[in-house]
Amino acid sequence: MQYSKPMIDLVYEIRRRVDAKMKPGIKLANPDMLQELAEFHHDCKDTITRTLIKELLSLAGEPWVDQLDEPKPKSETPKPDTPKQITKVYRGQVSLVDAPTTKESHRPVRIYRGQVVEY
Repeated sequence: MQYSKPMIDLVYEIRRRVDAKMKPGIKLANPDMLQELAEFHHDCKDTITRTLIKELLSLAGEPWVDQLDEPKPKSETPKPDTPKQITKVYRGQVSLVDAPTTKESHRPVRIYRGQVVEY
């Protein structure tokens, strides 16, 4: 999705106003940001934040405005089969990488001079 300048300003203002546990998900690089904000809109008690989210989603387009009108319980929300993605930055290049699932145990790998070191 292409973000316009007013949308970017709204995202920065929303990120400034939300609580600490919600801040990592509110980034322009997050592909699920608008979905998370639509879900957060129903639980938010701050009227200014709710208004900013509503304005952002109205600028995003018609399908996002419809999600504000129809709150879905979390138990009925279908989970997509697509894996979550995280951003990795290597030497200034940003790339999306599939996030490890909770079933996988990810143990960090140590590399010394290009060779994997067992420990």
